[in-house]
Amino acid sequence: MKILLAEDDLRLGKMLKTILSNNGINVKWVTNGESAYDECYADGYDVLVLDWMMPGMSGIKLCSVLRSEDYQGKILMLTARDSLDDKVNGLNAGADDYLVKPFAVAELLARLNALVRRQGSYMEENVEYKGFVLNSGDYTISYGGSKVQLRPREFKLIELLLRNAGKIIPRDVILERVWGIESDITENNLDVHIGALRRKLKEIKGETLIKTIRGVGYLAEADDNVR
Repeated sequence: MKILLAEDDLRLGKMLKTILSNNGINVKWVTNGESAYDECYADGYDVLVLDWMMPGMSGIKLCSVLRSEDYQGKILMLTARDSLDDKVNGLNAGADDYLVKPFAVAELLARLNALVRRQGSYMEENVEYKGFVLNSGDYTISYGGSKVQLRPREFKLIELLLRNAGKIIPRDVILERVWGIESDITENNLDVHIGALRRKLKEIKGETLIKTIRGVGYLAEADDNVR
């Protein structure tokens, strides 16, 4: 299990990192929301454990931002705020679970294990395409020994194209499937995301795979080995 812990209390953070590590958990500890935001996309974490009150970006703000970006990882909110309204606000912001301080270590471990089991039950299979591997476990796409990290929207976008390789996907369909029917995202934003994807694909292979069908949409080149 790999955990990203965001806790600004140095004493508590150090203690939690030690306890979790002693229980066989791989822990990365950061002390503020901005660092947690940067780090959560850099590696495949099973669960983010976020303290509510942190300097700069709070845990609940970070949770809300990540969910607005369609981040699919599990999030456990860790806080001394124990009112019903606080719990409701935390869950509505996108937390999967909410644990009030002080807490028993056994309960924290049990909740983390439960979240990881839940994550695994919804994990989709990887997509393989012309030697590329789109990994749903850590939001990466790789080719040979090279790998690049994808943002959640980038992942959903390339996944849609690869699972429909050889088919032209109209721009409005992409916007609806990737951003949602009620999103105010523009076609210019879609072009920006496509450009970012092409650059990342070129980093690992030197080709983009994504073709523009002017006035219609995009497609990934057909390949019989897509699965």
